[in-house]
Amino acid sequence: MTEREFPQVPLVGVGGVVVDGAGRVLLIRRGKEPMKGHWSIPGGLVELGETLEQAVVREMAEETGLTVEPVVLAELLDRIYRETHDGLERVRYHYVLADYVCRVLSGEAAANSDAAEVAWATRAEWHDTNRFELQEYTRDVIEKGWQMARERGIHGA
Repeated sequence: MTEREFPQVPLVGVGGVVVDGAGRVLLIRRGKEPMKGHWSIPGGLVELGETLEQAVVREMAEETGLTVEPVVLAELLDRIYRETHDGLERVRYHYVLADYVCRVLSGEAAANSDAAEVAWATRAEWHDTNRFELQEYTRDVIEKGWQMARERGIHGA
């Protein structure tokens, strides 16, 4: 099993900016660390032998119950969480994340697996920090993915 906390190497993860026909984006409230209790996009770690796109499809099904089609890579980024203890800085979490714009093929969104809650959010809602406390980089990924979905005719926004 891969150690997520204080890993020896960076871990590869995927996320999905899932856009529905009304132009809303699916958000999850994380049920586990890192960022337990915070809103984010659904996703998780890539398993050995799995492509990035296969991992997105699996993670979306596991966390949200949705069958999705990854359409285009929206962002590739690092997420490094550092912690200082007894004057020594250590890397608590280190992820390299590939976030994809996804189209819903079937299913009804529901919180499963690592997700404590799901919500479909309009563009105004995910920008409202009182409604969804998203990290700035997450909001940026969502905005970029939403724009890419719009350009490709994935939603009606």
